[in-house]
Amino acid sequence: MAETKKTTRKKTSRKKTASSKTKASKPKSWYGRRAVYIVDGARTPQLKARGKQGPFSAADLAVGCARPLLARQNFDPTAIDEVIMGCVMPSADEANIARILGLRLNCGKDVPAYTVQRNCASGMQALDNAAQSIAMRRSELVLAGGVESMSRAPVLLNNHMVNWLGQWMQSKTFTQKIKTIGTLRPKFFAPIIGLLRGLSDPVNGLSMGQTAEIIADRFNITREMMDSYAVQSHQRLASAQDNNFLSEIETIYDTKGNFYDHDDGVRRDSDMNSLAKLKPVFDRPFGSVTAGNSAQITDGASVLLLASEKALKDYNLTPIAQILDCEWAGLEPAQMGLGPAHAIPPVLKRNKYSLSDIDYFEINEAFAAQVLSCLAAWQDEQYCKEELNLDGPLGELDMNKLNIDGGGVSIGHPVGASGARIVLHLMRILERTNSKRGIASLCIGGGQGGAMMIERV
Repeated sequence: MAETKKTTRKKTSRKKTASSKTKASKPKSWYGRRAVYIVDGARTPQLKARGKQGPFSAADLAVGCARPLLARQNFDPTAIDEVIMGCVMPSADEANIARILGLRLNCGKDVPAYTVQRNCASGMQALDNAAQSIAMRRSELVLAGGVESMSRAPVLLNNHMVNWLGQWMQSKTFTQKIKTIGTLRPKFFAPIIGLLRGLSDPVNGLSMGQTAEIIADRFNITREMMDSYAVQSHQRLASAQDNNFLSEIETIYDTKGNFYDHDDGVRRDSDMNSLAKLKPVFDRPFGSVTAGNSAQITDGASVLLLASEKALKDYNLTPIAQILDCEWAGLEPAQMGLGPAHAIPPVLKRNKYSLSDIDYFEINEAFAAQVLSCLAAWQDEQYCKEELNLDGPLGELDMNKLNIDGGGVSIGHPVGASGARIVLHLMRILERTNSKRGIASLCIGGGQGGAMMIERV
């Protein structure tokens, strides 16, 4: 029987204090004395957008991976205390997609659910919120993750048309309606593409690709370096598929009987020559960021099951990993791609670790230029001192520890889901390689960065 849920919840906040620092010899969770565990997780294949609406709505994607995840557990869905999901661009029928997910999974009408939005890190924000809820004893078992159907991003009416429609609704007589029709102009029909607006910063007017060009110039990241990294991403994903390293993927089926069981954006024939033929997209004609060395527009979902130690005992669950720490950082929006460079060092410092103490990293590949710039920033003494408040360079990251099964360039970047996907896959990497700890991180549109450290149990 599921425990009775409280209908009122007291708002609390997490404070960073000296007492929450972690000793390297015996790690404790940044969330306090109450540990937060990851029991299991699943995701859909990442399906590349191909110029039209994809086969699945965001809610369908979330259900597609969450349902088999719960089906293999030894408790009823009503045992879940909360459902938390990240989503950036829900459809008009999916305003609170977490609630839709909870109801469709038969978690019960009394199980609360809410949706969070932190741009590219919305899925990681959902995990952070879930971990806090468990740490503060508000919940014992939480389903959390992220979802995005980017191919179904809304297309909106512009202000001219919105105002005209308002005038039309107020026109009561035939004469008034004829007069209103006479004010209609061709420019009123120009649509607003939600996806393009969402990938632009409303404060500085820059697209995310333009911010990638800015930091690439700052750290001398060349076109050849970007393309080489992109080729590596596709090669690593292809290898992971061939070796069945993506066991977290659940096959999903559309209404026409088609099935989808793998990330379909991988380009196995990708090479430097083919990428060199692509023209820059964001800074024509002189830029270096192209469609080939940028993340793909993709649909996908990822969900994880988080539990307290009490839930582990109550439901006889075996945890795979523990969430140890999470950090959110802010920086200049025009250099948003450097978010991981800002978010990861505080995690390392609090836990008294260096880069070499972390077995594997998952840094979301929004752009090849962005990942490479983060690595360069950590080796730049001036940047580390002036921007990161470090005593010197953080150091060089071993590329054999980074995104070993590919990343956003090859897998895709469904913005609401990626933060959860990289944590989920990092957990599977630690499990597969019998390794200890890892850090997942993302840059965030608007000038932020997020990082989460987990440790295999």
